[in-house]
Amino acid sequence: MAAITAGLVKDLREKTGAGMMDCKKALTENDGDIEQAIDWLRKKGLAAAAKKSGRIAAEGLVGVASAPGKAAVVEVNAETDFVARNETFQAFVQEVAKIALDVGESIEAISAHAFPGTGRTVAEELTHLVATIGENMNLRRARVLSVPQGVVATYVHSALKPGLGKIGVLAALEGPGEIGTLEILGRQVGMHVAAARPEALDVDFVDPAALEREKAVLTEQARASGKPEAIIEKMVEGRIRKYYEEVVLLEQVWVHDGESRVKAVVKKAGLKLTGFARFQLGEGIEKPKEDFAAEVAKTAGG
Repeated sequence: MAAITAGLVKDLREKTGAGMMDCKKALTENDGDIEQAIDWLRKKGLAAAAKKSGRIAAEGLVGVASAPGKAAVVEVNAETDFVARNETFQAFVQEVAKIALDVGESIEAISAHAFPGTGRTVAEELTHLVATIGENMNLRRARVLSVPQGVVATYVHSALKPGLGKIGVLAALEGPGEIGTLEILGRQVGMHVAAARPEALDVDFVDPAALEREKAVLTEQARASGKPEAIIEKMVEGRIRKYYEEVVLLEQVWVHDGESRVKAVVKKAGLKLTGFARFQLGEGIEKPKEDFAAEVAKTAGG
């Protein structure tokens, strides 16, 4: 068998635009013959998919799946909202969420897992969808939570269909109780998380860098008042407590009554909130600013 060198892989990648690992596999499957490897990539839809890979995919769907004591949330992106209404794409996202339940939240593990009924892996099935539907797509992220006793409730805000939408939440409640009752509270926590957008479960999980930035800003604001340093320190302490109430889930005011703390609601139920996840479709993806007039002119050939 011919040696598959880094240079050969690089050459194939430049000719097809396919991924490094796909190029290496294509060459391995075709004994280093670059022309046959190109054909192999084309037959798999990988070369065609590569042409679309540079396009920004910030739409798509968030999907959730659950099992006793466990739940998963995934985000699969596409270029347009139109694809989110495609039944084949919806079925793909639902299946990926179920697979995440089994294999965990590693994107590599999910991508390498067999996609049911196709003879392809999840990654290969996604490539097949890209070639079929004609848009760039990617499996962006996944999160799986579990509890030894209790529930991991799921909530999808404005669900397109059961378990699919643009905001998906997991809420892990640990402790004894009737499952149906726990699910109701878990769903309420999920609704709260969707609305209140907490960044951390409790104060110990607040990002240290974010906390230091906040302290620096608050200190400068306090100094501008001309107060003594001792007073400034107390002012900052008070404002940090307010900051925690804004970003820490357990410290937030329960949206369902507007007065209780989340930690008090959970404690009253005799439970412990051990984790949460909130996926909002496309968050953090920088979308290009579109010039509508220029787009119209381009379409009209102007």
